[in-house]
Amino acid sequence: MKTFAIRLEASKEINIRFSEVDSMNFVWHGAYALYLEDARETFGNRYGLGYLDIFANGYYAPLVDLSISYKKPLVYGTKAQVEIVYRPTEAAKILFDYRICNLSDRSLIATASTVQVFLDKNYQLVWGNPPFYEAWKQKMGLL
Repeated sequence: MKTFAIRLEASKEINIRFSEVDSMNFVWHGAYALYLEDARETFGNRYGLGYLDIFANGYYAPLVDLSISYKKPLVYGTKAQVEIVYRPTEAAKILFDYRICNLSDRSLIATASTVQVFLDKNYQLVWGNPPFYEAWKQKMGLL
């Protein structure tokens, strides 16, 4: 297995809104998936691997795996930071790892990971890396 010296990462601040909490004042578990989505959009905008970039090259990149490990609750009115790190792989997929921290005390709230695959415009799974993704990896110094 290859090891990579390049580390591609980004972060996104999140303001916890009233609509995201449950009756205990904890962020509802389903809202975390949206926080991860926001982080992926931030990453995509920073590195040129956004959903519109993928679509413009003739592909979709749906999530096929989402894993979240909750450590501590977030409550209404707090601010959090979602840190996203691209995990290089030779496979035809996009892997990300995440850390969600409370901004006030930097305590760890949750860790997560996602896996995205490539579909062509006919919604067929693409087994090899699409040419644009190979070019992106080359540009980022990941090959």
